[in-house]
Amino acid sequence: MSFKTILQVLQPAPFIDPIEDKQTVDRDYKRWRWRIFYSMFVGYMLYYFTRMHFVFAMPGMIEELGYERAQLGILTSILSISYGVSKFVSGMIGDHSNPRYMMAIGLIATGIVSLFFGLSSTLLFFALFTLLNGLFQGFGWPPCARYLTHWYSHNERGTWWSCWNISHNIGGALIPIIVAFVAYYYGWRFGLFVPGVLCIIGGLFLINRLRDTPQSLGLPSIEEWRDDYSAGEKKVKSHEEKELSTKEALFEHVLKNPFIWLLGIAYLFIYVTRGAFNGWTHLFLIQEKGYDQISASYSIFFFEAGGIVGSLFAGWFSDRYTMGRRGPVNVVYALALVGATILFWLVPNGHPILDYMSVSLIGFLVFGPQMLIGLAAAEIAHKKAAATATGFLGLIAYLGNSLSGYPLGRIIDDWGWEGFFIAAAVCCAMATLFLIPTWGATARSGKDLETKAA
Repeated sequence: MSFKTILQVLQPAPFIDPIEDKQTVDRDYKRWRWRIFYSMFVGYMLYYFTRMHFVFAMPGMIEELGYERAQLGILTSILSISYGVSKFVSGMIGDHSNPRYMMAIGLIATGIVSLFFGLSSTLLFFALFTLLNGLFQGFGWPPCARYLTHWYSHNERGTWWSCWNISHNIGGALIPIIVAFVAYYYGWRFGLFVPGVLCIIGGLFLINRLRDTPQSLGLPSIEEWRDDYSAGEKKVKSHEEKELSTKEALFEHVLKNPFIWLLGIAYLFIYVTRGAFNGWTHLFLIQEKGYDQISASYSIFFFEAGGIVGSLFAGWFSDRYTMGRRGPVNVVYALALVGATILFWLVPNGHPILDYMSVSLIGFLVFGPQMLIGLAAAEIAHKKAAATATGFLGLIAYLGNSLSGYPLGRIIDDWGWEGFFIAAAVCCAMATLFLIPTWGATARSGKDLETKAA
């Protein structure tokens, strides 16, 4: 397949003639919304099978290959930076691409890279395949942002977005158990082969299941079908919707919006915290508290399980009780996260139930703002710039996540785990400070910008 053919495949699907029969429209809309939802849910869950899976193979890599924690922490930083850059670039591309093929190609490619990572033994090749993995991982989020803003309207989007968002919690909860189990019995290399194969199969599944916008199937826009227009949004007929240029999406609706910058900086600190507990809790419990590899992997399961509940509650609560304002929920979650971090630090040795409960609480409080900050950015920007806005935030977020790799590994090596928990608590406090000014921000905050582009 030539590069030109690939570009043609990635072009957005054209609008087709609208379906006139209302009953057919209602039936098809309901059917396609569920099909789109479960397909991208499964697809994004599988992306997490190869996102940070090498972390759970690290004990075996350290034992067999003799690497230090800080050296392997470099891989986390490389992944975070390459994924963040890819997420930003892919976000701009994603607003002008067919999400069906973009999401599938990325998933297949990251599965192939996982197989090569498992065949490697030197830090140079680990770094190379980690870099490639991060670049292809960036293909996952923008299609989902496009789907969630084109198939689900404003007053229901918090609930749908939060339900979709738990896909990565489920993926994140399953993969440490899968990798740890396979690595324990068959070696760390096979622990990386299994998720790679699953992602390749998953990519083929996405090609079969997904489609593009409602209009590409002859359906009206989601706003027209549900008569649900966010504040400041003009009622444009479905088949008269216009795509924004890349310049309009990036500059007019993202870079010139101060709320996007506030959300982005807060996101950075949230992702340092998320990366810290997702990447180092497993090793902390093994080296500091004497857990075996399987028992330590359960902590990540509880971290992600707490995230599922926290994400669902945050989306539902912001839809139902704060009238679509995501700011109040973000601030409360981030502030409580400071206390939860300190609580986990203070749990004495020999109390695994308290450890698991503390990690679950941290997951609950991390994934609320992790989900809602992205949603707030998509709503504050513009429907046609949703992938660009969330991609821009993704770049900032994963620069933050990169700080949880080598820098935190260096802190642990030089100042011990006490330094780790102090750094995590400070990041939670900083996130809270930058979220406070966004308390009252809604889609209404982008009204003037949306009017320009309408």
